[in-house]
Amino acid sequence: MGVAFESQAPPSQAENGPRPPRPPRPNYNKLHAQPLPVKAYPLPPLIPHNPLSIMHVAFIYLSHLIFPPSSRPQTLLRAYFSAETRSIHVTDEKTARILWEQGFFGKGSLSRSEPAWLEREKIRQGLVLGDTSEEITRKRREERKQFKNERARLEREAIEVKLAEEATDQTKSNGHIEPSVVSNVAQTGSAEETDGRDPASISANVSPEPTSSLATDEPIAVPPSEVASDISSLHPPQKIIINQEHLQLTTEEAFFLVYGLGVLEIRDPVTSQPISTSRLFSICRSYSYFPPQPSPSHAPDDPFLISYVVYHHFRSLGWVVRPGIKFGVDHLLYNRGPVFTHAEFAVIALPAYTDAYWSSNAELRAAVKKKTKKSWWWLHCVNRVQAQVKKTLVLAYVEVPPPVSGGEDITNEAGDVLDIGRFLKRYKVRELILKRWTLNRNKE
Repeated sequence: MGVAFESQAPPSQAENGPRPPRPPRPNYNKLHAQPLPVKAYPLPPLIPHNPLSIMHVAFIYLSHLIFPPSSRPQTLLRAYFSAETRSIHVTDEKTARILWEQGFFGKGSLSRSEPAWLEREKIRQGLVLGDTSEEITRKRREERKQFKNERARLEREAIEVKLAEEATDQTKSNGHIEPSVVSNVAQTGSAEETDGRDPASISANVSPEPTSSLATDEPIAVPPSEVASDISSLHPPQKIIINQEHLQLTTEEAFFLVYGLGVLEIRDPVTSQPISTSRLFSICRSYSYFPPQPSPSHAPDDPFLISYVVYHHFRSLGWVVRPGIKFGVDHLLYNRGPVFTHAEFAVIALPAYTDAYWSSNAELRAAVKKKTKKSWWWLHCVNRVQAQVKKTLVLAYVEVPPPVSGGEDITNEAGDVLDIGRFLKRYKVRELILKRWTLNRNKE
């Protein structure tokens, strides 16, 4: 026999007590007011009918034209290349905060995203009060889990109450009551009266409150040594915690900061000498293979080039680009940053061989077919994951140009690219948005 019952409402605050107030969030609009680690000098607004406004705009424009201000910092930010992790490490705390707060570059080596290991350690040792962003997220998930468990418990109780009412109605309609039902009701009533305990034990536990011998009006003498120890215990010496976390940049992020913005200087960890932009470009391309390959054997479709072209493309359009390995994609696109909203788009970088060179002979055609072969199940799985996390899948096709010929003055004998701008202009990006089609939502 089916059971019909009304769904129980979720527990209210009156039943479980008032919810504890959440700690105030940081002012993210102020912390991340600068979208990139460069300074911009826009002209003031122009009011056409105000002659003072016209003179002000003209003065600012001429001053910038004669004495152009520098948008880059006077001292370049410093980082080190790590061949073991194939990434770039930023060990200076001030530099790490600048790169995170002004563009959301990198991630903490001991954190999920924002480098917050030092704050978590201070809170854990009781030196600082408050919660980090990761602790707030963990508590919010626990609250959500408790809410779901409480809702499931109330639904089960509603089902049990409905079944008990139907059993009682059925026994009444038959004209008699089962002895087991009566005994259960009696036991339940006695348990409610005594709160589940024996009355004899309750009366035995009741005893008069003992009188304290210290409750007197006479003063008590305390030795000076104990007073000094109590004062020192109230103000313990502050511990010095060494920050063991560094900011870890991907090769795409680091090269964009070096080549695209010119605000970062990467040094060799052994010699501490700065690495030139062309040399860094070759290193990033070499370490995109496993094992790393030398410069002369670089192909125009190596993994770093395909990924960086897409990264540079979306960064130039104003998106905050973050790694998307968590969702099985190459990049995630945020409108302002991960502290404001979730990522709107998930990007997969794919090479496209539309140039006539890649179909000039059978060997190249076979190689292209092998590189571009993707199964339908792969695409379906990736698209299904993005639909579950409410993101739109973007297929970014990078048109791969033919290899650089000897007549073009772009690379040197060692294989290093001399003119990176001319080299990257040969690549083009095509975007294709792919959405999951469902019958209920797409009836038209």
